[in-house]
Amino acid sequence: MVNLRFGLLFPSIQCARTAREFELWVGCLLEDFFSYQVIGSQKLLHNAINVIEPPFHSSVDSGQVFSENFAPIVEELEPTDCQVIQGELPLTLNGAYIRNGPDLQNQPHHFLDFFFGDGMLHCLQLSNGRARYCSRFVKTYKHRLERDAGYPIVPSGSSLYRIVDIVRFLKAIGTGYLDFMKGFGVANTSLAFFANKLVALCEYDLPYVINMTENGDIETLGRWEVDGNPKLLASMTAHPKVDSGTKETFAFRWSLIFPHLTFFRFDKNGVKQKEIPIFSIKQPSFFHDFAITKRFAIFHETQLVVAPMKVMMGRGTLLDYKPNKTPRIGVIRRYALNDSEMKWFEIPGFNTIHILNAYENGDDEIVLVASNIVSLENIFDDAVNIELEKVTINMKTKKISRNILSPRNLECGSINPRYVGKKNRFAYLGVNNQAGMKMSGVVKIDMKVGCEVGRRFYEPGCFGGEPLFVPRDSEDILSDEDDGYLMTYVHNEQTNESKFLVMDAKSPELDIVAMVRLPRRVPYGFHGLFLRKDQIPS
Repeated sequence: MVNLRFGLLFPSIQCARTAREFELWVGCLLEDFFSYQVIGSQKLLHNAINVIEPPFHSSVDSGQVFSENFAPIVEELEPTDCQVIQGELPLTLNGAYIRNGPDLQNQPHHFLDFFFGDGMLHCLQLSNGRARYCSRFVKTYKHRLERDAGYPIVPSGSSLYRIVDIVRFLKAIGTGYLDFMKGFGVANTSLAFFANKLVALCEYDLPYVINMTENGDIETLGRWEVDGNPKLLASMTAHPKVDSGTKETFAFRWSLIFPHLTFFRFDKNGVKQKEIPIFSIKQPSFFHDFAITKRFAIFHETQLVVAPMKVMMGRGTLLDYKPNKTPRIGVIRRYALNDSEMKWFEIPGFNTIHILNAYENGDDEIVLVASNIVSLENIFDDAVNIELEKVTINMKTKKISRNILSPRNLECGSINPRYVGKKNRFAYLGVNNQAGMKMSGVVKIDMKVGCEVGRRFYEPGCFGGEPLFVPRDSEDILSDEDDGYLMTYVHNEQTNESKFLVMDAKSPELDIVAMVRLPRRVPYGFHGLFLRKDQIPS
């Protein structure tokens, strides 16, 4: 009876590899069956899957996902004092550097994209020349659900082709164990600070509000229902833009369901304003980042389309490259009443994931600076080719000009935050010699002269992440644009040690100001920010 019932769902169970495996499986099955509850039924299915396809260890995944320094930490670490091993931490750097990134709380049953790991915050509290490090998972609804269950429930975008994962997911919804209204994001991509809230973000869920204690610990306060009440499939970009002048925050959400893009903003108090659906986008294109200027919001539609059906059929990744599609840039007024004001400009061969900045040059021109992925078809391979470009669009004549600022593979950059949406001169980017988030150094670009004016490469075998610019004195509005520091985590793959680096952003060699030895390895990750002590919510 038992064999018949589950044999229909999982035919391979009828030919278990050994009699002992089948005996153990039946024992677990009967134990769970007689204590049948919602959580119990989930465990029953879990045991069946373990026999059909035992979970693999992430460090030996054939796709090299979550291996080497991409491998998960799994365990959190409470605030721990760190040693400054070179230079001195500037006394003006009182606050916290926090970087987000994917980790795993459970051993996966399936191939798991790096982008779908559980969000973990790596926080370094800086106070009076001393440093204290801690790491905590973002306690999302998905994280809490799977922590209590003891195994993954929500399938990742790369495992949609496996029937067992889909069955597990649908069963959790059908039994009421998973509440779809609470979202299932991982909050692993970035952090933002606006409306006096520190939030962890990923683009297929809403923000999670984060608190930091006086001793440098991290707490998750909960999901921020930006619409007031929970909405089905509510989400927000991981790259909102804060206007330092008006204190408004601009954002968007994308969806597989039409309309695929919706633009909105928050006032200075964090109250969400009217949504502007963009109906002129006909395909579920992948929108990760955007830009703002004094008057406009700028969106970039690339040749990447989100294709879940292709994954479910086992024919590729979640992002599908469309060679016959022409990239384009859309420009809409920040306070537009509807999408009829959206103007599109086709730019063949221009595909970007991250936009460095945008600004207006007079009344008619818009300038956009971004890393153009020249070989988009190789985006997930080591052969990817990136060029930093400046694109100028004349809104009146529709003339478009393009200039390459650097042919070097530069990605994940930052600028002085005072210049978001304004004309800036300097930018700092990671040198991406390999696919993924491994940066072999940092380059400073002078966009006025259009070339590199500063660089620092790490020691052999050492790789860092996104270089974050932090002003030396955020209150001094008359200070030079490049008067500040660059900070990032750097990992030595030969010694398996991680360090925190502070560099002088003004110097041609990006001189090391301070180096902090961290108490344990910090995996490669995504985006971070620095909060001054007076900004830290508590």
